[in-house]
Amino acid sequence: MKRDATAVGAHARPDVALRLAAIRAGERAAIARAITAIENDIASARALSAALAADAGRAHVVGVTGPPGAGKSTLINALLAEFAARGRRIAVVAIDPSSPITGGAVLGDRVRMHAAGAAESVFIRSLASRGHAGGLAKATRRIVDLLDAAGFDAIVVETVGAGQSDVGIAALADTSVVVCPPGLGDDVQAIKAGILEIADVLVVNKGDQPAADRTEQELRDMLRLRAHRPGWAVRVLRTVATTGDGVPALVDALDAHATDAGRGRRLARAPAPPAATAVESRLRGFCAADPYQRLNALEFVESGPGTVTMRMRVAPQHLNFNGKCHGGAIFTLADSAFGVAANAYGVVAAGIDTHTTFQVAVSEGDVLTARSLEVSRNAKIAVYRVDVTRGDGTVVASFTGTVFMTRRPHQARPDDLRP
Repeated sequence: MKRDATAVGAHARPDVALRLAAIRAGERAAIARAITAIENDIASARALSAALAADAGRAHVVGVTGPPGAGKSTLINALLAEFAARGRRIAVVAIDPSSPITGGAVLGDRVRMHAAGAAESVFIRSLASRGHAGGLAKATRRIVDLLDAAGFDAIVVETVGAGQSDVGIAALADTSVVVCPPGLGDDVQAIKAGILEIADVLVVNKGDQPAADRTEQELRDMLRLRAHRPGWAVRVLRTVATTGDGVPALVDALDAHATDAGRGRRLARAPAPPAATAVESRLRGFCAADPYQRLNALEFVESGPGTVTMRMRVAPQHLNFNGKCHGGAIFTLADSAFGVAANAYGVVAAGIDTHTTFQVAVSEGDVLTARSLEVSRNAKIAVYRVDVTRGDGTVVASFTGTVFMTRRPHQARPDDLRP
């Protein structure tokens, strides 16, 4: 799966080439700075990610998810100690809820992992979810690729406390671990169609509690009722993260699954869009043929894999009764970028859900840029994040949208293709 990384680095700009060398050498400061750049989605970070793509696919990516209170962070802390004892370099990407005050990560996960995080072989980074669906953050995949290129043996991705539909980790991880607290009871039935279904390994944590026996049995019963699947048989294990009991057996199971299923599977799952020139031509055609986008003077700027950028200069027709840009106009810009990006794969994408938050007011003459980025995708559902920024870089609004990917190819006329 590895390509010739030397050739990629040799043709990079000098500043990118230096950063590439530092990251590949495992320099922690360089890795941390690169992650910050990827989170902020600056242009140099996109060039860096493209250059590092040649090195992706070697690390074992372990996704850890489960309902809130299951003890995921404490279990990962115990896992890190066991991995370190086996001489492995481990990185953790912990998705924390966003602070309602700063918008940053709450950092609860890093507090619980402080003991193992002090080891030189361990690198821990918390990311703010920033409202993204699926229990992950927007930049998670690119950051995992970066850590993969930095030479870590395993990368553990911990999701925000997940519910039934928060299964985005399955598209990213080589091995999905679902942590279940004791006493699930009827909750097993409530969530088995969601996160339990993606598990390669089921872990009953806090296994010293009285209800652990019953929970373990319920999980085993659930697996027997599930349709038989060839290949790997899902394992049910019990751990006590605070004492380390059962953790060596869990690491053995993770290693066994990596041997059975392979590593770097996220790269094979990534959708392959049509050739860039064909995609951009199609998307420009969508915008040119859409009368509502013309009415609002929206400008198509550029497109790339899974992303579209559009722009709007605030004009008198965009103003509300307070003389500021109407929220509906900002939504139109974000929604258009979302819809155009979602239709980049040759089939009609039907919008099924959107959510918008507005941060600051904007005035006539301000130039607003909406950049749509694909957060997650499977055969049926894709989730997009759109950030609307002002010319000075201030975030004006944030938008998330979900589409259902139909199997209906686009019609001949671009104006028939609105999601």
